[in-house]
Amino acid sequence: MTVQDIRSFNRFYTNVIGALDYGRRLYAPYTLTESRVLYELAHAPRTDAADLRAQLHLDAGYLTRILNRFEEDGLVERGPSETDPRRRSVTLTESGREAAALLDERARESVGAMLDTVRAEDRPRLAEALRTVRTILGDGRTPRPEDVVLRNPAPGDLGWIVQRNAALYTAEYGWNADYEGLVARIVADYAEDHDPRRERTWIAELDGRPVGCVMCVRDDAPGAARLRLLLVEPDARGLGIGDRLVGALVDFAREAGYREVVLWTNDILAAARRIYQRHGFVLVAEKPHRSFGQDLTGQDWRLDLHATPGGRRGVAGGGAG
Repeated sequence: MTVQDIRSFNRFYTNVIGALDYGRRLYAPYTLTESRVLYELAHAPRTDAADLRAQLHLDAGYLTRILNRFEEDGLVERGPSETDPRRRSVTLTESGREAAALLDERARESVGAMLDTVRAEDRPRLAEALRTVRTILGDGRTPRPEDVVLRNPAPGDLGWIVQRNAALYTAEYGWNADYEGLVARIVADYAEDHDPRRERTWIAELDGRPVGCVMCVRDDAPGAARLRLLLVEPDARGLGIGDRLVGALVDFAREAGYREVVLWTNDILAAARRIYQRHGFVLVAEKPHRSFGQDLTGQDWRLDLHATPGGRRGVAGGGAG
């Protein structure tokens, strides 16, 4: 392996993904860097400019020019940070979210078209090669919170939600197949009929694999959204993933016009409860029950979306919701 080998590969892959003419490739008026900034803002609802610069390793002046353009185009809003008044927060407007969603859709179509040219029997080998590059060049470093991205579910992710809920809750709490059946029904109902303007699923991704999830669905009570199926993989806990998932859901519910978010969980899920409390959820009822092969205490929690949101830190799994 020589320097020339890597440079040759870089030139090859730059052409494959169209990095030098990214906007024309996706039929969008944004460069690759601008598109990446939009992507990060779309997957981190509350971001400080300083954090964004560090995550993307951008020059401060360059990022400022990008954000100035986005603000002029009505894509972002900037204001004082909630956690540090010396910093500036950056959030996407409705137009900004639409632009980011369109870019994400076109990027998926572009990559999908590229994968269509790869034979089915070659795809596992390609996936393993990509993981090998990331592992070796990543130098075995510990994952950081900024390495995690929140995204919409891709094909197969809804099945992953069912499988991982069943496996984790059996391993950690001894729950039986009744829980897997409940999760499967929740996911099937969402897959068959959901309103993307009022309902959404988030997948947390780390190093190309899903490590967490949460769902926002309409509740039977008028004006209420329901948080369901919050989960974080054990080896990804400690990165603030559960907190980010709940934060993204709360922001979405508020912007979608809901007046409250409700959830059902069990008292043994202590880490999840701490996240809910930090985001302003209040325990409104609890009742013993026999479910999933265990004696449990179910809890109903409620968040008034007109209240001031709290701080955000922590990770957990959350039960069926």
